Parts: sequence; C-alpha cells; structure tokens
Amino acid sequence: MKFYDAFCGIGGFRLGLERAGFKCVGACEIDEYARKVYAQRFGMEPDGDIRGVQNIRGADMLTGGFPCQDISVAGKGAGLSGDRSSLWWELARLIENCSPRWVFLENVPALASRGLGDILGFLASRRYDAEWDCFPASAFGAHHRRDRLWLLAYTNGGGIRDGERGDQKSPRAQALPRDDGAEESLAHPKERTERPGLCEAIEAGQRRRRPGDGCSQIGPWPPEPNVGRVADGVPFRVDRLRCLGNSVVSQIVEWIGRRILEAEDESAFFTKK
Repeated sequence: MKFYDAFCGIGGFRLGLERAGFKCVGACEIDEYARKVYAQRFGMEPDGDIRGVQNIRGADMLTGGFPCQDISVAGKGAGLSGDRSSLWWELARLIENCSPRWVFLENVPALASRGLGDILGFLASRRYDAEWDCFPASAFGAHHRRDRLWLLAYTNGGGIRDGERGDQKSPRAQALPRDDGAEESLAHPKERTERPGLCEAIEAGQRRRRPGDGCSQIGPWPPEPNVGRVADGVPFRVDRLRCLGNSVVSQIVEWIGRRILEAEDESAFFTKK
C-alpha cells in the first residue's frame, strides 16, 4: 500500500509504516533541519510547505501528525483555528481533492476536546468512517508515557472511489467492526461509551505481544540510546531534541500499520468472495 507522508518531520511515520510493509510515494515538511535529516535517512527530498502540495501522487493513504501547538494544554487553546494547528485544514484539502482510501492522523490527547469533533464532522461529510483512541509510548516498551491520540479514517460503502459497490457496506468496514453508536459518535465524540473495534484489537495485541509476533520492537527499550557519546559537543543538539520531540513513536505506527494491512487483506477476501 502506498502512502503520502505529510508533516513528515524526521520520518517517524515513514519508518514505522515501511517496517510494516508500506511504500512511501511522497512527503512534505517545512522545517529545514528536519527536511535534511529526512533526505539523508530516506533518500527523498520532501516537498516544502503543505500549502503548496496539490496532489499526493496516487497514494492509498494520507498520514499526518499535524502541528499541536494550538491544541496542547501547554498552549492557549485556539484549537484548529490557531495559526499552527489550523494546518489540519490543508490535510482536509488534500483529502477532499485526492480521496485516499485511508487517513492516518496523530496528535496530542487534548485534540479530543479541542477539534476532534470538527475533524470527524469533515470526514463523515466526505463519507469516511473513523476510529480513534489514545496510546502511550510506555505501552510499547518506552520508559516515558508520551500519550498520543491516533485516528484512522477509511472510506465507507458510499465513498469507494470506483463506485463498484454503490451503497453496500464496504468489506473494509466489515473488517474493522465498530460499536453500535458509531454514527452518533462522529457528531458527539464525548458521548461514545465503547472503544471502536480496531482500537480494541490493537490493545489486545499489545497485551499478548511476544517475540515473533511481527513487530520489530519487542520488550522494554533501553533507558538510554547506545550512541557512545555525551550530550556536550553533539552537533545541532537543540535541533535534534526539537525534531525528536515533534516525532511520532515509530513502534506504534508500525503496529497499527500491520493491523491496516490485515484489514486490507480481509477486505480483498470479501471482495473476491
């Protein structure tokens, strides 16, 4: 499956998804230092400002950890109307113009009360189903919490681009069961009382993780990276710390990516049947 890596930073989404078996067909990032790191690591020069991106090159999926400064509890709470976090609407523009089958988003947990309703409303109006929940890095072996909200949206029966199934229930939706109150939860996320099916599958998988289950990160992380040097004298230390702080945890992305591919395989099975 092909994906476009919006707000790519130093490539956390790409690292996780490529480990899961995806292929990146393009990326964008406005920060100059992060762009250099991404180009050096992946051999691809990202596009610049997302406001100049017009299409996502036939990608099946659009990913994006869009800016959180106006959403975070550490900010002023402007939400999706703020100078930085309003860049979500650039992702919305690409979704509207390019109709990817999947949309994979990440942001801080405060998004649940500072913009999630608007995002879900937009996705529902474009005939996407959506599932979301918060997963901390500590659940994947890290020595810190780093809780983040993860959202997956996927085209439902009326939104399939080829139109072959019309208004029928999409096999993709069958592969990702949701609770009975899903339709209401799109409009009123605070009223949801049950976790969606995919989120349950991810959490259940984490509880039974073991060596050989197909995820590249098993067990606790080492408390410090084995870089063989101290912080003093490390070049671009401030830039590195800022990029790491803005990056996603690739192990979580990989785990969710593998669940997406499993859903795609099941969808293909139902379609063939």
